[in-house]
Amino acid sequence: MKDRDRSLTLEGLIATQNRLPPKHPMLPILSGKQASVEAGIAGEERVAEIFRKTSFSFPHHAYHDLRPSSDEKFQIDSFGLTPWFGNILEVKNIAKVLEFKDNPPQLIRTRDDGHKDGFESPVVQLERNYELLSDWLRKHNIRIPIYGSVVLAYPKQIVAVPPAKTRLLFPNLIPSFIRNIPQPDFKLDPETFHWLSSELLKSHQPFIPKPVSESYKIPRGDFKNGVRCVVCNRFGMVKSPRTWICPFCGATDHLAHQRTLLEWFLVVSRTITNRECREFLGVEDIYVANRILKGMNLSYVGESRYRKYVFDLNYFKK
Repeated sequence: MKDRDRSLTLEGLIATQNRLPPKHPMLPILSGKQASVEAGIAGEERVAEIFRKTSFSFPHHAYHDLRPSSDEKFQIDSFGLTPWFGNILEVKNIAKVLEFKDNPPQLIRTRDDGHKDGFESPVVQLERNYELLSDWLRKHNIRIPIYGSVVLAYPKQIVAVPPAKTRLLFPNLIPSFIRNIPQPDFKLDPETFHWLSSELLKSHQPFIPKPVSESYKIPRGDFKNGVRCVVCNRFGMVKSPRTWICPFCGATDHLAHQRTLLEWFLVVSRTITNRECREFLGVEDIYVANRILKGMNLSYVGESRYRKYVFDLNYFKK
């Protein structure tokens, strides 16, 4: 029913590193965060692939990276819905030896050299998602059992101490686990089941991260300006009347400004003025920048020279 959303967090991290000078002190931190985000995405995609390859003998709808609108924000890595029950999967892709602690709740990873890293317990994340999704279902007058498991994305993950009460699965065990969940006499009728499936999709709210510069306190002046050529990866594409031209390799890209302004919103700020647009894109004409911003149909606040255009995810989805 739903695949993972594009990761704006990952796109922002990559764009930030491209725009920082080679020896900037934040580069190792951003690179480490990028590796962590990519590992998480790879784990969730592995689970999603299992669902794509599996057929069930009963109605089963799968949702990946689901964020139902609620008073409290929450995200479910994978959620399965049947007329009898729902099933939450919390996916982790953390290598080496793992220990699940209960008091206090924590996940400990031991590396080959003996160094230990601490992580938030996926059991706590699973329990929180269970409570918030149950509340969401109650508000929609739906009462069905909800089950949950923590999924370790790859069998190479070694579990020295498992959680006391929560089931652990590897991806290939998910189908048999779901098939063995009890199907009580009560179930949702077909109309309610399909209505609920539609409501979950309509309720989903894509995640929009804070600009990287805000999260990591990186000054605006540290970032390179300019439109990057995706062919030769150099900054400095030049605006012509109908397109952008790379002076280094000759490549053209009539949508280069859109990609560049998405980078601004992910890296620098959720808003942009005409002057900031001119500086970032490397254009001098105030009217050219005005046409670019207006042509993107972005919402805005303020008037005249005080106008600020606001990031619109729906525009960039196109």
